[in-house]
Amino acid sequence: MEMENEVLSQENANNSAARKFMTKVYAWMTAALVITAVSAWLPMIYEPLTRLIFGTQYIFFVLIIAELALVIVLSRAIHKLSPAAACICFIIYSVINGLTLSSIFITYKISSIYFVFFITAGMFFGMTIYGIFTKRDLTSAGRYLMMALIGIIIASLVNIFIKSQPIDWLISVIAVGVFVGLTAYDTQKLLQTAQYSDDSEAYKKVAIIGALELYLDFINLFLKLLRLFGKRK
Repeated sequence: MEMENEVLSQENANNSAARKFMTKVYAWMTAALVITAVSAWLPMIYEPLTRLIFGTQYIFFVLIIAELALVIVLSRAIHKLSPAAACICFIIYSVINGLTLSSIFITYKISSIYFVFFITAGMFFGMTIYGIFTKRDLTSAGRYLMMALIGIIIASLVNIFIKSQPIDWLISVIAVGVFVGLTAYDTQKLLQTAQYSDDSEAYKKVAIIGALELYLDFINLFLKLLRLFGKRK
């Protein structure tokens, strides 16, 4: 009887740690999305900032390079960072990403942006729920999705020079499917990780990486849907 109580107590502790881990992941992801939204809106209400970012191509490209550098630091050198440093990098990344995404307010109608955002939120939420409750192991699907993502990146780079509208449309359609799938895959992967989580610094940093993955899934899904269904000015 005493052993059963110990087992139940350990299971409750593990479940509590898992819930705490997933709460951190989604809290960081939500915070990053809010920061990005505010940062994207700032250039629209402060014209000097708009001129600074889009007045020349150099500043915009510097911001893009800074984004890539921060993603590399977070994903490749996370073990060398403290949890506080990882948080700061994630926040800075969210701000810079918002500044670069402010171009959507120049290109698309506000009503269209809101409409696509709510569609994205609904799709993301649905795939998150699927990733949590599905009994199917999505590991193999995740590998194929990552391969498809690499293909999308290569095709997008090639299309910069080709500038083909049909290819751009096809890439966006495929990308929507890939990021929908990645949302479910990343959710399941994080849920599995959560089963072994504790309150150590290592898992605090893993929660930030998990939030970054889901954040990128959401942002990329939103941008591809906006590309397909957004109404331009």
